[in-house]
Amino acid sequence: MKVIKAKMAQNRRIAIVRLKGDIGLRVDIRKTFKLLKLYKKNHCVIVPNTPQYIGMLEKIKDAATWGEVDTETVRLMLTKRGKLPGNQSLNENYIKEKLKTNFESFVKDFMEFKKNLYDIPGIKQFFKLAPPRKGFEKKGLKAPYSLGGALGYRKDNINELLKRMI
Repeated sequence: MKVIKAKMAQNRRIAIVRLKGDIGLRVDIRKTFKLLKLYKKNHCVIVPNTPQYIGMLEKIKDAATWGEVDTETVRLMLTKRGKLPGNQSLNENYIKEKLKTNFESFVKDFMEFKKNLYDIPGIKQFFKLAPPRKGFEKKGLKAPYSLGGALGYRKDNINELLKRMI
């Protein structure tokens, strides 16, 4: 756990993507995924970089991937994959109507920790993504990212994966 803390930037948002399903996972890992609202494969959440979430990442490191997300990727995820109740898409008019602010300023405030996703009434806290175009890395879901696989900490390379999954 100390290794993960030393590598990750402190005041950034982290995107976590679940890569494995429930079959064959230990109960404590399943519970951690449930607490993170990662219910199925290829679901993603954006969380702050706090010690509580770092502990959860240590628990799920063999079934998920994560890294620091940038503003452009967050904006893309909200516009293309953000969902409201009734499976309706999130749009700029909804944010303007409910929050009295424009979309770009909301994303900027979100990345600066001034606002959160739950400030948008009714938004789902997770994003349903498609499998990545051109697949995962060479060794797939069996090795950590540092050794050519898809699992574990990716630093800023999570943005490339998320753009392929949107």
